[in-house]
Amino acid sequence: MVARFLASAAVVALSAGMAQAEFTLHVLHINDFHSRVEPINASDSTCSAEQDAAGECFGGVARLYTKINELRDSLVAEGQNVIVLDAGDQFQGSLFYSTYKGEVEAEFMEAIGFDAMAVGNHEFDDGPEGLAEFLDRVTFPVLSSNLDLSRSNLLNGRVEKSVVLDVGGEQIGIVSALATDTVDTASPGPDVIFQDEVEALRAEVAALEEQGVSKIIALTHVGFVRDQEIAAQVPGLDAVVGGHSHTFLSASSVDRHGAYPTWVSQEDGSAVPVVQAYGYGKYLGHLVLEFDDEGGLIHAYGDTLLLDASVQPNEEIAARVAELGEPIEELKARVVAQIAGPLDGNRDSCRAVECTMGNVIADAMLDRVADQGVTIAIQNGGGIRASIEEGEVTMGDVLTVLPFQNTLSTFQASGASIIEALENGASQMESGAGRFAQVAGLRYTVDPAAEPGSRISDVMVQDGEDWVAIDPEATYGVVTNNYVRQGGDGYRVFEAYADSAYDYGPDLADVLAEYLAANENYEPYTDGRITVR
Repeated sequence: MVARFLASAAVVALSAGMAQAEFTLHVLHINDFHSRVEPINASDSTCSAEQDAAGECFGGVARLYTKINELRDSLVAEGQNVIVLDAGDQFQGSLFYSTYKGEVEAEFMEAIGFDAMAVGNHEFDDGPEGLAEFLDRVTFPVLSSNLDLSRSNLLNGRVEKSVVLDVGGEQIGIVSALATDTVDTASPGPDVIFQDEVEALRAEVAALEEQGVSKIIALTHVGFVRDQEIAAQVPGLDAVVGGHSHTFLSASSVDRHGAYPTWVSQEDGSAVPVVQAYGYGKYLGHLVLEFDDEGGLIHAYGDTLLLDASVQPNEEIAARVAELGEPIEELKARVVAQIAGPLDGNRDSCRAVECTMGNVIADAMLDRVADQGVTIAIQNGGGIRASIEEGEVTMGDVLTVLPFQNTLSTFQASGASIIEALENGASQMESGAGRFAQVAGLRYTVDPAAEPGSRISDVMVQDGEDWVAIDPEATYGVVTNNYVRQGGDGYRVFEAYADSAYDYGPDLADVLAEYLAANENYEPYTDGRITVR
């Protein structure tokens, strides 16, 4: 596969040397911003004033505003053509979203001047109503080609399947797709119907081509693996600008997840560049597409640009961020605990292996309800949104880790149901899905190379001081969050078969904060509760 991509890139580069570009398009793009309105630190959580003063912060909407406008203005001054795209998931991830529910994100996207945005799964976290309110506040097109919204009173006719942008006298078609498992990862409701991403994109690209549009970009929120499948299987695409998997592609960094762009071959021998820019506003993607006079792609190149302290935040935007942050500053600043080491909440860890943040969250959940006869805790890795550094822990830190306002849920389940739930958690490990199960009171082994449905073995439960094999016929007390208990992230077994379910416990963020406070100078740890073969 890699060799094929390299060969395709060589073909495109050779073509570039033989043909002169008639039209060049600069695509500035972000994805998975997740309400990181304020600058972030190296752990992707909110940067402290001390870290900011030391030049250790990244991103933030004021810095993003500076870089996009600086690049766009300089390119336009040179006579170049520029569009600015967002591949989805502006929602969810900081106190700004918890407080303002998309209003702030819309305001700053308008200020920056985005040309189009893909719907991300988290745009449905507050149901269709939340997305509809966001649409009320923005003037740029918000897209998803594979959503059938004909049954939705709130969204029908408001989310476009595609848009054609007039850029430098040329028509640029933008199509889009949203991951079909959004029904598991968010709350789109029964009136939002998902269609296959590839089939929907094929149809929309064909419709644009019938209108004479020859330059077409897919702006997607499906993840890097699916992006490559789309690039290979949808004729007529010139590029895929993606999100959802937070993949760091780079032309220069040794820490990259893949090359920027990553080239994918189609059946006819053409090659399609795929790009993504990590997430949280830490990087700005800059993709350059060169077309011949027939609208064919002859070359593509670019890189992700790190928005570090060398990029000066725009003063007006920074002042507005401070103004909006005043009502929540007191809550954010309240110190709730001290920890003796960093808590790793990185998605690459918590969606694939036992992680220290997963352990403390699961332990905290179990500790809170242990007097109710509950012995097993399960937390979806996707519900963990940031790490916390060693030292003081503020409530703002905790809410950045657990921003969803999920509540504690308790119920009774059979051993067989628990095993099925663990299989669900491991079923999409290869794509870094958020359903991966962090646990307490439970041990298990997972084999990612096995077929989904047969990846879990050696499931053990605690019996006093001993660990014993789980009994599929026995009934166990379980605690999780209300999202998972109600079937989120594919945990439909808990929705269907949980007994005596109570979904209205305390907020999970409060549970974690109180647990850390009660365990003075908490020492993060892993203890082998999850074994990955």
